[in-house]
Amino acid sequence: MENRLERIKKQMHAQSYKLTPQREATVMVLLEHEEDHLSAEDVYLLVKEKAPEIGLATVYRTLELLTELNVVDKINFGDGVSRFDLRKEGANHFHHHLVCIECGAVDEITEDLLGDVEAVVERDFSFKIKDHRLTFHGICYRCQEQPSQEQHSQGSKQLNEQM
Repeated sequence: MENRLERIKKQMHAQSYKLTPQREATVMVLLEHEEDHLSAEDVYLLVKEKAPEIGLATVYRTLELLTELNVVDKINFGDGVSRFDLRKEGANHFHHHLVCIECGAVDEITEDLLGDVEAVVERDFSFKIKDHRLTFHGICYRCQEQPSQEQHSQGSKQLNEQM
């Protein structure tokens, strides 16, 4: 984690920004919760535990700066809430997501599945792609393994009829 923090610090310096204590606290929260998809408010509440003097506006400004510098990606899963996701080191593109419409779980796909599609778009539409995002909405494996309410009701009805 310290190595990653140092690399982010160098990335910021290369763009003439400093990693202030407030920014460092925000980055540390993102590093500690790298698998989560935190909203600005989530980040703020976690930063407040580390540094109570930091305000919400500072966290918002830091997240926007980190987005501009491609340290984090700002994402929205269709629920109106922006979330922030650390960009994978060495990744040329944003990673993809699977969003469960039942439980709201968000899983990641780290493989770049769109290389061939990008080539076709660039060739056929004369469009220079800089990045892409892909989000699938469906039912996750966890929810698929659980019996649905309807199945549960039918099972209970059949059990009662047998008695």
